[in-house]
Amino acid sequence: MNYRNLLLASAVAMLGSSAVAVAQEASTVAFLMPDQASTRYEQHDFPGFKAEMAKLCAKCTVIYQNGNGDASLQQQQFNSVIAQGAKVIVLDPVDSSAAAGMVEIAQSQGVKVIAYDRPIPDKPADYYVSFDNQGIGYAIAKSLVAHLKAAGVPDGAGVLQINGSPTDAAAGLIRDGIHKGLKESAYKTLAEYDTPEWAPPKAQEWAAGQITRFGADIKGVVAANDGTGGGAIAAFKAAGVKPVPPVTGNDATIAALQLVISGDQYNTISKPSEVVAAAAAKVAVQILKGETPEAKTTLYNTPSELFIPAVVTAENIKAEIFDKKIQTADQICTGEYAEGCKKLGITK
Repeated sequence: MNYRNLLLASAVAMLGSSAVAVAQEASTVAFLMPDQASTRYEQHDFPGFKAEMAKLCAKCTVIYQNGNGDASLQQQQFNSVIAQGAKVIVLDPVDSSAAAGMVEIAQSQGVKVIAYDRPIPDKPADYYVSFDNQGIGYAIAKSLVAHLKAAGVPDGAGVLQINGSPTDAAAGLIRDGIHKGLKESAYKTLAEYDTPEWAPPKAQEWAAGQITRFGADIKGVVAANDGTGGGAIAAFKAAGVKPVPPVTGNDATIAALQLVISGDQYNTISKPSEVVAAAAAKVAVQILKGETPEAKTTLYNTPSELFIPAVVTAENIKAEIFDKKIQTADQICTGEYAEGCKKLGITK
């Protein structure tokens, strides 16, 4: 290559780098969440994603949409953000199977998809960011089993299992983790339920039926998240069961943390959504820059990063939630929960 051609090649490379930088600064990124049954998306996930995007790409436009549990609505939102010029879509699907078609549409148009929280098994996205959902199911089940053993509940006693939505692949992973944890125990599963749309009222209705069916034989409940766990607790209280058998959860919602403090819920999972949201923003910006995000692991043939959450019980709630400033006493220790906070050393 002569000197003139070398200069030309160098100039083209510089222009290319400049074009990538400009494209990055002016790019649109969409953040599509699945439902409003859980408060986490508006309170934690989107604020965390938006804040990190503001740090990493101040001139990027961020579009937020929530599918409100409706796969058809989410499909419309997905098509809309592509029409609005989104270059990267962070997608937490209402229906993990239906989302495979969305990934295919996006990738055919050069749009990258980051699967978020819920995986998309049937069509590899460009990246997947989540907490370890199977690990979550295993951890809450093992925690409950250890508690039952410590409380002297005899081998062969029965528990209920309440899973999440049958259309959510993450719920399937949590379910598989629960199965593993219970299988390793000496306890038996009396009945199991997949909760449509993760809806707490549906979990409550099912649990009420099982209380009528099994009564005092129910020694514990492994519920896949705080909403379904809260539904089970409500069913026991409505039936006049005292004390409520230990019930698990996941998400560390304000309501669940208060139930842990009051003793009505045995455990939950602390997984600050802002952590995963910030990681998704970093991956999105790397993609906009033309970089290949590092795969920490692989799930469903998708390069992935899975974070490890913490199990929270009354014993460690102060250390895991309040000392780490995930929530404050002002938010949690209100009204009827004030005395419980004092007993646990959260407040004085």
